[in-house]
Amino acid sequence: MRKLSHDEISKNRSTLDTLHKVKKMPVYVVLNSIRSCYNVGSIFRTSDGAMIEKIFLCGYTPTPEKKEVLKTALGASESVAWEYHKEPKEVIYKLKEQGLKICALELTELSIPNYNLDKSVFPMCLIVGNEITGVSQDLLDLCDLSIEIPQFGIKQSLNVAVAYGIAVFDLRRIYDTKK
Repeated sequence: MRKLSHDEISKNRSTLDTLHKVKKMPVYVVLNSIRSCYNVGSIFRTSDGAMIEKIFLCGYTPTPEKKEVLKTALGASESVAWEYHKEPKEVIYKLKEQGLKICALELTELSIPNYNLDKSVFPMCLIVGNEITGVSQDLLDLCDLSIEIPQFGIKQSLNVAVAYGIAVFDLRRIYDTKK
């Protein structure tokens, strides 16, 4: 086994110039009131890796103008479309009108494990909430479903960027499944 060089990896990747030709996974992400610039930057980088459609930064979520977001995103804020909207409900209502399923990444009485989804969830808007308080009840009230990442230890949750990474790459696996 030999580690691939940066040049070998890069030759199979899109560039900013060719990105418009790539079929993106029909997932739109609403980040609502994420506190940490580093979590936001990490979510941008993960979103690029999963090739999602767009991120909506809402509430007090920091935008890529912050140097800490840019540092962690490593350029992904240029390859992932994004918009800032103060009010997440406006974004969610608009996406719902476009026929997207609205899904919270949150533990609820009806949440299902992230690995139990199927292709019927696409196109989707995935709502990711604050690091401490999660997705607010007023946004949960707008959701068609909620997904959770089962926990087996003593902690109740994962870091928001880690949880997002698990969820979005499981969505990618489901989206890419042949059935």
